[in-house]
Amino acid sequence: MPRPLPVSLVVAASGVLLSVWAAKAPDPHTAEAPLPPEEAARTMIVPEGFRVTLFAGEPEVMQPTGFSIDDRGRLWVAEGYSYPDHTDQPARDRIVILTDIDGDGRHDRRTVFYDKLNYVTGIETGFGGAWVMSPPYFYFIPDRDGDDVPDGEPEVVLDGFGNHANSHNIANGFAWGPDGWLYGTHGRTNWSMIGRPGAPESERERFDGGVWRYHPIRKVWEPFADGTTNPWGIDWDDWGQGFVCNCVNPHLFHVIQGAHYEPWRGRDSSRHAYRRIETIADHLHYTGGGDVRGGLGSEAEDLAGGGHAHCGTMVYLGDNWPDTYRNGIFMNNIHGRRINHDIPRRAGSGYVASHAPDLMRSRDPWYMGVTLRYGPSGEVYASDWSDTGECHSTKNTRRETGRIYRITWGDLRVPPVDVSRLDLADLVASHLHRNDWHVRQARLELQERQAIGIDIAAAQAELREIFSKNPDVTRKLRALWTLWATGAVDDGFLTDQLSHESEYARGWAVQLLCEDRDPPAGALEAFAAMAAKDSSPFVRLYLASALQRLEPSKRWPIAEGLAIRVEDADDQNLPLML
Repeated sequence: MPRPLPVSLVVAASGVLLSVWAAKAPDPHTAEAPLPPEEAARTMIVPEGFRVTLFAGEPEVMQPTGFSIDDRGRLWVAEGYSYPDHTDQPARDRIVILTDIDGDGRHDRRTVFYDKLNYVTGIETGFGGAWVMSPPYFYFIPDRDGDDVPDGEPEVVLDGFGNHANSHNIANGFAWGPDGWLYGTHGRTNWSMIGRPGAPESERERFDGGVWRYHPIRKVWEPFADGTTNPWGIDWDDWGQGFVCNCVNPHLFHVIQGAHYEPWRGRDSSRHAYRRIETIADHLHYTGGGDVRGGLGSEAEDLAGGGHAHCGTMVYLGDNWPDTYRNGIFMNNIHGRRINHDIPRRAGSGYVASHAPDLMRSRDPWYMGVTLRYGPSGEVYASDWSDTGECHSTKNTRRETGRIYRITWGDLRVPPVDVSRLDLADLVASHLHRNDWHVRQARLELQERQAIGIDIAAAQAELREIFSKNPDVTRKLRALWTLWATGAVDDGFLTDQLSHESEYARGWAVQLLCEDRDPPAGALEAFAAMAAKDSSPFVRLYLASALQRLEPSKRWPIAEGLAIRVEDADDQNLPLML
């Protein structure tokens, strides 16, 4: 885990950027047009050694509400023309595929994949198609032959995602989690009643916002964590810990299974929570206090971080940027027209995140960042909605603007990649790659092959070797997650890991044993012993999460063990989770 930068360095670096920014940044409220795309890229302020280039700009990409990167390194971009009117007809939001054929950092080919969506807010690829959030619908658009032409009309996976209250606090961006589930984030205003198409209300589940997940093979949806105001985007660090950024209230949360986060705001789902878990950030990016808009445009707010609205969480695990950025958390600051950088460090059962100098600041008055993702060579792509209204654009002054920028350390060419063509040995080798993009794509490919009946036993055997013998716990975890996602570990194996030397392996073994809500008796006995004796507050947090997935009668021995741990009385998570 990178160490936080000294406060003096953070303030000094931020102050230097601020002086440049204040002198040259135009007023977004009076600017009638954005900077031209190339100029916007060229004039961005980044630390020495970084380079920003234009990957795509209007008219090739417009109104990008999100994007994902497929197994060939191509960007699948969701274009949302219907915002902010989710009743806009006819449906005309689009999914476009942008391909950089020669690896020079600029797209060479644009393909319209589908153009009859309404109010599209998220996209991910995998399992032979595109997963698309378009409230009230969660779609799968099949393309199993990979020809970039849908095999048929979108299939409704689930419906009931809220779009009744406003235009932006809604279900949004997707990401594949380390455990093989597809994760999504969800704003709190447009609460949802989620179920299969046609399901009666009695068979639906209310979700008031936070983090949820869907299993692509088991066809199961479930809430994962409740709360925050409007999270948009989730990502994980080297140890499989999830993080989301947020708007309005403090901006960063460690995603704990079963947690309830601030603020409550009258959510039914948190009505009986004793108290809700607070942000992990030890700072604010705004100065207005109770009035989050109070400091907008002021020099103090600019120095603090730019404003209260954040979007597009990314934990950098690529291999192009300097090592000091690894496991750093990056997020777009919408009002501040920049990319904030927070550095997490372990504290008790969780984390504290400290303010670091901004990674990028745009001089373009229309810059409005949404999504951040790193690619196969460690390069980072940042999408720009390109407008002047608040939190995307309630004004939506133009619908023909939009950009995607590429941020690299130095000059970088991206060689061709196609994970779908790798053999089993290469997919296993990808788990040792420094860039986690390759790990995640290899895991997804193995999970897909196993799901359609392809024999991957040889790969699973090699992954067991990595878990058993590799000295790096992060590599062990990568292997464990893929073994789990491909059905290659059982309760006996996981129970054995409850005594593993690594607290991270022990914690993950607890979570995976409780996935089906019915761990074996031996695991339950071990849980109770660990609650009373395990030295790691991190492991005890996993045990506290597990309680919610057990029958009440099986919880007490574990809860009693956790409750006597006086050293956890002031922990930021454990008393509230318990």
